[in-house]
Amino acid sequence: MPIDDLDAEREHLAASRQDLARMRRKVESLDSSTAGNWVSAEILDATLARRLEQLADDPEVPLFFGRIDRIADAGAESFHIGRRHISDGAGDPMVVDWRAPVSVPFYRASRTEPMGLARRRRYGFSHGELTAFEDESLTDAGPGQEHSAILEAEIERPRVGPMRDIVATIQPEQDVLVRADLSQTIVVQGAPGTGKTAVGLHRAAYLLYAHRDQLTRRGVLIIGPNASFLRYIRDVLPALGEIEAKQATIAELVAIHGAVRAEEAAPVATLKGDVRMAEVLRRAVWSHVGEPEDALVVPRGSRRWRVPTYEAREALEGLRANDLRYAAGRALLPRALAHRVLVQMERSGDSPDDRVHDAVARAKPVKDYAAALWPDLKPTRVLFRLFTDAAWLAEVADGLVSETEQASLLWEKPPRSAGAARWSLADLVLLDEIADLLDRTPSVAHIVADEAQDLSAMMLRALGRRSTTGSLTILGDLAQATTPWASSSWADALAHLGKPDGHVEQLTRGFRVPADVIAYAARLLPHIAPDLEPPVAVRRTRGDLAFTTSSVIEALEAALERPGSVGLIVPDASLATVRTELTEAGLSFAEIGVTADEETEFDAHLDLVPASLAKGLEFDHVVVSDPTGIVAGEPDRDTGLRRLYVCLTRAVTSLVVRHEGLPEELGGVPERVDAKVGA
Repeated sequence: MPIDDLDAEREHLAASRQDLARMRRKVESLDSSTAGNWVSAEILDATLARRLEQLADDPEVPLFFGRIDRIADAGAESFHIGRRHISDGAGDPMVVDWRAPVSVPFYRASRTEPMGLARRRRYGFSHGELTAFEDESLTDAGPGQEHSAILEAEIERPRVGPMRDIVATIQPEQDVLVRADLSQTIVVQGAPGTGKTAVGLHRAAYLLYAHRDQLTRRGVLIIGPNASFLRYIRDVLPALGEIEAKQATIAELVAIHGAVRAEEAAPVATLKGDVRMAEVLRRAVWSHVGEPEDALVVPRGSRRWRVPTYEAREALEGLRANDLRYAAGRALLPRALAHRVLVQMERSGDSPDDRVHDAVARAKPVKDYAAALWPDLKPTRVLFRLFTDAAWLAEVADGLVSETEQASLLWEKPPRSAGAARWSLADLVLLDEIADLLDRTPSVAHIVADEAQDLSAMMLRALGRRSTTGSLTILGDLAQATTPWASSSWADALAHLGKPDGHVEQLTRGFRVPADVIAYAARLLPHIAPDLEPPVAVRRTRGDLAFTTSSVIEALEAALERPGSVGLIVPDASLATVRTELTEAGLSFAEIGVTADEETEFDAHLDLVPASLAKGLEFDHVVVSDPTGIVAGEPDRDTGLRRLYVCLTRAVTSLVVRHEGLPEELGGVPERVDAKVGA
């Protein structure tokens, strides 16, 4: 590459950093002293604080990673593409945001469809310093560039720490999903290494950019499978300048009524997650609405007004016909009864106004009569009764849940009261369903849900009711479903979400997992997901795949000598034993899920990973210990094989399988791979 071009690009980088610093100083010079009142001042202070955080500059992170040069007919302009917009003192762009419309050709242009570009340039960086660039002509005849050395180096660059953004390496098919319309609910069925998690996070960042006011006002929610996973992805959105999105697990989302304090057998949890429970709960709630047996008598002054039983029934049925939430109907019933009284007053010659209507609705006889017909309910009391009153459960579950299943729902040793109950995760999801039957759940603008294949029908309903006026990006892989209540198809999942018209897109081009590794793991697909297309690795490097029957410590030796992160994945039942082995060998490590300092959970060179928490994580080098034990640790073999598929596909560079015998579904050691570490 011409030295003068490289020097010019370095000068542009230096100038861009200076302009970013100038933009930050300008924001720092502003204050809320000119605000009209204290409320405006608080809002302005918060806005300025967010803007300062968005303009933070990490010298280790490149300000731009690409450039596009437009052809002369299109204006012959050049734009540097980066993570955020930077302008010079005159307001001209030094760097344009990757989400801006002008940046689209950087990701999608090709020689067959150049989109007005003459050239695309990619940059190589080391610790924030520009070291190289690579040009691709989009106007030359013949096939386009098959491989980009800089792109491959960025994908394969060793890492230690949480997940980072892929904004510099987004592929055309990923970009289409990232920029899809806000109104569209999308399911991304992604094989391991296809970047589905990154696509979902970058989509959130893009939507926050394109629909800032709407999404900031109504909210963006990121749902992950567990707290460790959320900590793993915590830095992606902030690195893209976005700090508005909230992150939560399903347990945190439905923790309105308390934390998870109990566990239960898989069959019971599966039943509680079945969509049939939605109708059981609906019946349970509405069964509390009574039938009028006596007339309503309302004394007022010297008169006594009487609402006959049939009129009270008509008022009650009229509210039921409006498809109101339970609490809304309960609040309106006194007014509906009062209206019947006012009609009688008018017939007698009076002229009651709204104040009289309100007074009658608040009168004790009316309130007591309405409360007896339409009692106040609490979610915990409803579910407590359902799990302790066999006769009532049989009544509301008739025709939906078998007698055997009903028996499994009943508590063997009921707690003294609803307040003393220890709820499981499945119980909290049911409580959330009941709460929505009572009062409508607020809707957010957009939800991104990762590893969604593991959610039960009732969990999906919990997400859906939080997106009744919004949309969702659902990320997952049916081949990686590891819960007994997992979705059997994305069509079913979309139906439970209330978005049957959602679009399903399948990603099969793997950019992260090496070819030899993904090919070996794919041997399990005919047994766990025969209808899915097998993933295809597009990297030129095939990666390192090795097998050993040595000890865990010996299996780790080669990986620990290499740069980048190392993940040791073991059966959950073996954690204590392996933890002791690592400690006795003098190896420093962090344990995913239990490390005291959550902020440094992924900053260690070596992470000890229980198989149950491996999903969604990536490491440069992975040692999977005892695959047979991983399979045996699940309730059934199919789930165990899916868990193993997850564990085998966490490596970016190398995989070592330490075993004392492989599951027969893997078909033994591949012929082209030596059976010893380091082959």
